[in-house]
Amino acid sequence: MIALSLAEIASVVGGQTYDIPDPAVQVTGPVVRDSREVEPGSLFVAFVGERVDGHDYAADVVAAGAAAVLASRPVGVPAIVVDDVQAALGALARHVVERLGATLVALTGSVGKTSSKDLLAQVLRRKAPTVFTPGSLNNEIGLPLTALSATDETRFLVLEMGARGIGHIRYLTGLTPPRIGLVLNVGTAHIGEFGGREQIAQAKGELVEALPADGAAVLNADDPLVRAMASRTKARVILFGEAEDADVRAENVRLTENGQPAFTLHTPSGCSDVTLRLYGEHHVSNALAAAAVAHELGMSVDEIALALSEAGTLSRWRMEVTERPDGVTVVNDAYNANPESMRAALRALVAMGKGRRTWAVLGQMAELGDDGLTEHDAVGRLAVRLNVSKLVAVGGREASWLQLGAYNEGSWGEESVHVSDAQAAIDLLRSELRPGDVVLVKASRSVGLERVATALLDDAAVSSEGQVSGR
Repeated sequence: MIALSLAEIASVVGGQTYDIPDPAVQVTGPVVRDSREVEPGSLFVAFVGERVDGHDYAADVVAAGAAAVLASRPVGVPAIVVDDVQAALGALARHVVERLGATLVALTGSVGKTSSKDLLAQVLRRKAPTVFTPGSLNNEIGLPLTALSATDETRFLVLEMGARGIGHIRYLTGLTPPRIGLVLNVGTAHIGEFGGREQIAQAKGELVEALPADGAAVLNADDPLVRAMASRTKARVILFGEAEDADVRAENVRLTENGQPAFTLHTPSGCSDVTLRLYGEHHVSNALAAAAVAHELGMSVDEIALALSEAGTLSRWRMEVTERPDGVTVVNDAYNANPESMRAALRALVAMGKGRRTWAVLGQMAELGDDGLTEHDAVGRLAVRLNVSKLVAVGGREASWLQLGAYNEGSWGEESVHVSDAQAAIDLLRSELRPGDVVLVKASRSVGLERVATALLDDAAVSSEGQVSGR
């Protein structure tokens, strides 16, 4: 964080100081909520959770070098005490971003937020120091913590914004007002909470409503609900996509024999060829979104194309592709799932597995509400239509819908199977995998299917060690 004294912070957040011998002491380290992340000069934010109360760690974090604790009660060590810790954290973030000389870019969407954010960050940091949301910390706590990690040297601040209801993004843009707003798509993620795609569009569009007149709204030309958001902003509109009228668009889109997308990137200043290191054609849209923002910020088309072609995966469990020594390829995409991302992952699996046996190990897509049965059934049917070799549906009722959809689509019989949990899937794969197979693992985060991918890779590591040692 930019250096601020404890007295300044107390003033910004409307707090009272307790047990602080010298209010001029500065916070020079990161603002953290996890006691294990404390460094000398940190500010520790004490949240009260369902199982853990951060106030209990106050003495430990100060002993580890924290300058003070942001707390809701006195803790016997240097502390700034406020009525509402979350509100205080947001106020501090707003104060810091207003002092920064950085350009703030915010992005949202139903699918691809984290992948697009990671691509954009890798492109922009070629131009200037860039701070961006780690992983998917895109809520009312993660977003201000990311903003507070910026320093005086930061020139671009890229913030992912998530929403689970109307007003959420409006709140986040109030904490960190963006100059550039990027909306990727409107899908069915969390549709059970929102009630419909129109309500999701209403929520996502709060981002462009928050932009200043001298800002830019970067919108997906291929998504009608996103394109329509142009009428909701006073900022200049930039369109990206494969549509002919898109300002930044892709032509000659294709997949390499490894399933990696390649295309010609067109911008208002020229064109250049791109071959991504990521897997799946759905990443073309993510790359175009990043390219549109980077072009707006002054990067040349050749710089953008090179950066995109060299960018990798920064966040865990998102189409992580690992090949075992025996030739089995494990695709760990188990961080989250919704109907759109499931379809994209299945198509990527098939592209990667040409001439090989393919496995789709799939679990529940959460928060679909009344559409749950239909959407799970449709994913199972798609696996059949794409000629996935074997579907392993993992879990309870929703998994049974996946398997039933596959069976009804093609009378698959032994080609689709329903198992109770991750361990059952692991046991099945251990008994049936053959060298050269490609295995996709994907479900909503709550299912924990990353355990399947981890087990398959651990098996390979143990086998490799055994071969080396002669056991």
